[in-house]
Amino acid sequence: MKPLGANEIRRMYLEFFKEKDHYVQKSYSLVPQDDKSILLINAGMVPLKPYFAGTQTPPKNRMVTCQKCIRTDDIENVGRTARHATFFEMLGNFSFGDYFKKEAIEWAWEFSLNYLGMPEEKLWASIYEDDDEAFELWNQHIGLEKERIVRLGKEDNFWEIGTGPCGPCSELYFDRGPEYGCDDPDCKPGCDCDRFVEYWNLVFTQFNKDEEGNYTKLPSPNIDTGMGLERVAAIMQDVKSIYEIDVAKRIYDKVVEMKGTPETPEEGRSIKIITDHVRAVTFMIGDGIVPSNEGRGYVLRRLLRRAARHGNLLGIKKPFLKDLMATVVDIFGEDYPELKEKQDYIRKIISAEEEKFQETIGQGMEILRGYIEEMTKKKERVLSGSDAFRLYDTYGFPLDLTLEIVREEGLSVDEEAFRTEMEAQRERARSSRQKEGSEGWKENPMRALDSSVKTLFSGYEKMTEEGRILGMIKDGSIQKTVEEGDEIYLVTDRTPFYGESGGQIGDKGQFSHKKGKGEVLDTQIDKNGRTYMIAKVREGTFSTGDTVELKVDRKRRFATMKNHTATHLLHEALKTIVGDHVNQAGSFVNPERLRFDFNHFEGLTPEEIEKVEERVNEVIFEGRGVSASFMSLEEAKKKGAAALFTEKYEDHVRVIAVKDYSLELCGGCHVSNTSEIGMFKILHESSVASRVRRIEAITGQGVFHYLKEQEHLLKNVAGTLKAQPQNILRRIEELLEEQKQQQKTVESLKGKLAGDVVGDLVKEAVTIKTVPVILKNLGEKDMDEIRKIGDGLKDSIESGIIVLGAKSNGKASFIAIVTKELIKKGIKAGDIVKVGAKVAGGGGGGRPEMAQAGGKNPEKIDEALDAVKAYVEETL
Repeated sequence: MKPLGANEIRRMYLEFFKEKDHYVQKSYSLVPQDDKSILLINAGMVPLKPYFAGTQTPPKNRMVTCQKCIRTDDIENVGRTARHATFFEMLGNFSFGDYFKKEAIEWAWEFSLNYLGMPEEKLWASIYEDDDEAFELWNQHIGLEKERIVRLGKEDNFWEIGTGPCGPCSELYFDRGPEYGCDDPDCKPGCDCDRFVEYWNLVFTQFNKDEEGNYTKLPSPNIDTGMGLERVAAIMQDVKSIYEIDVAKRIYDKVVEMKGTPETPEEGRSIKIITDHVRAVTFMIGDGIVPSNEGRGYVLRRLLRRAARHGNLLGIKKPFLKDLMATVVDIFGEDYPELKEKQDYIRKIISAEEEKFQETIGQGMEILRGYIEEMTKKKERVLSGSDAFRLYDTYGFPLDLTLEIVREEGLSVDEEAFRTEMEAQRERARSSRQKEGSEGWKENPMRALDSSVKTLFSGYEKMTEEGRILGMIKDGSIQKTVEEGDEIYLVTDRTPFYGESGGQIGDKGQFSHKKGKGEVLDTQIDKNGRTYMIAKVREGTFSTGDTVELKVDRKRRFATMKNHTATHLLHEALKTIVGDHVNQAGSFVNPERLRFDFNHFEGLTPEEIEKVEERVNEVIFEGRGVSASFMSLEEAKKKGAAALFTEKYEDHVRVIAVKDYSLELCGGCHVSNTSEIGMFKILHESSVASRVRRIEAITGQGVFHYLKEQEHLLKNVAGTLKAQPQNILRRIEELLEEQKQQQKTVESLKGKLAGDVVGDLVKEAVTIKTVPVILKNLGEKDMDEIRKIGDGLKDSIESGIIVLGAKSNGKASFIAIVTKELIKKGIKAGDIVKVGAKVAGGGGGGRPEMAQAGGKNPEKIDEALDAVKAYVEETL
C-alpha cells in the first residue's frame, strides 16, 4: 500500500467525486448558520441538514465536502488514546433524492481499492442485520465474500435521532492484522479490539420514523456518508495513532523542538494535547470565534488555556502557541486559504489570550496547590465549588482545567456547587442590569388599549403627517378628552414619529389642531410593537377621534439620521481596517453623538483610530447614495447584509445600502446621501466588557462645535504660554528644558546638602558594644533623599548600623543599613526596620544588608528610633 499524506487524500477524494458529477462544496464554517441546536459543527452532514429536511434547495442533488469539525465530548481522552481528538476533518459524499445504495457502495469500494490502493483482502463490510439489499449489493454486485460481510444490530448499524428521517448504514473496515487482535478465533468487525478499524460509514436514509415508532419509506431516499480523514490517513501511512500521521507529526515535532529537550515518555500526552488543541484553536479563530466565558467562545478559551497549561508542564514558560499556530497554517493553508488570509489576526487573538492566561496561571496554580495541600491535610477528597469558582473568576481557570489538575491528584470537584456559584454571579449581573433600567418598562404602558389598536409609521418618507387619535392614556386609564397640562400617552392611526428602537432614540416634536397644541416629549414602542408618543397638552383640549397634525422636530431628527448612517460607515470601516471579525455588539444614536460597540480583542491603536476616522470621512466626502429596500431575510443574507444575528428579525426585512460600500439590516432613519453627514470625528475608544470595545463619535454640526472648542482651548493655552498658537509645541519644549535644568540644579544642591548631613551624622554616631550606630530623625525628606543620605553614610563608615527616619508625604519612612560583617553575627536590616515601623503603625522589610519601611504615624519617629536602639543593644 502506497503511503498517502492527509492533504493528498483530501484532494483525491474531492476530485474523485467531482468526476462522479458531485458539486464540490468547500468546508462550511465551524460556526453553525441558523442552527441553535449545537455550538459548533461536529459532523460532515450537519451544515447540510436544511437540504436533507427539504427546507432549502442544495446547489446540486449530489454534493461532496471535506468538513472541519470540533467535538469536545471526549476531551479527557485526548492524548490518552490513539484516536481521540477535538478537531478532525470529515470527508463525505451526499445524495439528496438522487443516487442510493448501489452507487454509494460501488464508489466507496472503487475509491478504496483503485485510488487509496487498499488490498482487497484487508477490507470488510458491516450492514444492518435486516438489510438484505445491502448484503446482496456487497456480495453479488461487488463480489465481497459473505464471510467478510458482518450483520450488526440497530445499536451499531442503524442511524436515527428521535423521530424523522432515519435508516440503516453500512460501514467499511480495514483489517490491521491478527497482531492487533484478541484471542477470539471469531474476531471480526464489531469486536472491541483494535484489529478492525472502521473508516467509512454509508448511511442509507430511507425511512421516516413517527412518534408511535412506525417506519415508513421516504419517497426520495438520501445518502449521507462520512470518512474520518485522520483515521484513513493512519491506515494509509501504517501508523498506530492519528498523532503519527504526517500533518499531526509536523506539529508534534515542532512542540518537541520548542520544548528544547528530548521527549520523555511521560510528556507524550501533553504534546498530543497541544498538537490537537492548537489545530482546533487556529481553525476556530479563523472562522471568527473569539475567546469568551460563554458558548463557543468558552470552548475556544478552554482549549487554548488547556494547551498553554500543558506547555507549562513541558517547561515552556513563555507564550508559544502563537508561534506554533504558524506551523498549522503552513500545513493547512493551501487547502484552507482563510487561515493564510487571517494569519496575523489569529496570531493576535492567540497572543492576547495566552499572555492574559500566563499572567494569572502562576498565581492560580499556587492557589490551587494550596487548596490541594489543605485538602490532603484534612483528608478531604472534593474541592469546594466556591474554591473552584474563585479560580475561574479571579485567575481565568476554566472548570475543565481545574478538574483535570485535581484528578491528576486523585481528587474531584463539587461541580454542582460551582454551577450554583456561576448562576449566582449571572443573577447578580442580571439584577444590576435591571437596576440600570435595561429591562425598560416593568409594565406595558399601553396595556389599557385594545390590542387591535395599531399605528402606521410614515416617518421614513415624511416628517409631517395627519393622524387620527385612536387612544389617550393618563395615569394608566383611557381618556376620551384631555386638556391643558395633562401628560399622556398618545396613539394615532398614522405617525411620522420614530419610536426608540434599534439603538436610535425616539423622536420629539409637536401635535396640534384648531382647538389645541401639544408637545411630543418622546416616542416609544410597546411590547406589542405599537408606537406611542409621550406627550403633554400645552393649550386647549384633545378628544379621541380628533384629527391632528403631527410634526417631528426636523433639526433633531436630521442630526440623529446623520449619526445613524455614520454608524454604518463606521462598522464597515472597522471591518476593513481592523479585521473582518469585527461585528456590531450594540449601538446608540441621538442628535448629539453616536455610540458604537463592537467585538474586538484589544484596544485600537492611535494609528487604527486615525485610519478608521479617515476612511469614514472619505466616504462622506465622496457623496455616496444611501438607499433603503425591503426584501426577504434569506435574500438579505445571500447579498451579504450585515446584521445583529443575535436579534430576531421578521421574514421581511429592511436593508440600508450605502452605494458600493456597505449593506446592513436596519429599521432606523438615514440620510439619502453620505455628504449630508458633513464630517465625522471619533472622541473616545474604550472597553465596555471582555472583548467588546466602544467608539463614541460626533458628526455634522457636532464636529464644528467640537473644533471651535478646541480652537478656544488652543488660544487660551497659547495666551498662558505667551506664544502664538503655531509655536505652542516649541514653547512647551523650551519650558520642559528649563524645568529639566532647574531639576538638575535642585538635585545638585540636594547632593551637596546630603554630603553635609552625612558628615554631621558620622560625628553623631554612638557606639553600642564596640559597634558604631547611627540613629537619626531627618525631619521632612522624601524617600530618595533618605536613601542618598543612607548610601553616603554607608560609604563613610567601615562597619556599623545605620537607621534613618523621616516624615514623607504625611507618613513615617524608615531605612536601615547593616554592613556585611555584622550580618554574619545575625544582625539583619529587615529585622531592625520592622521594629521601628511597628511603633509608627506600619511595616516593611527587605534584604539583610538594606531594608525600608513605612508607618502611618510620623509623630512617633523618635519613639520608633528609641525602640530600634533598644533592639540593637539587646541583639548585640
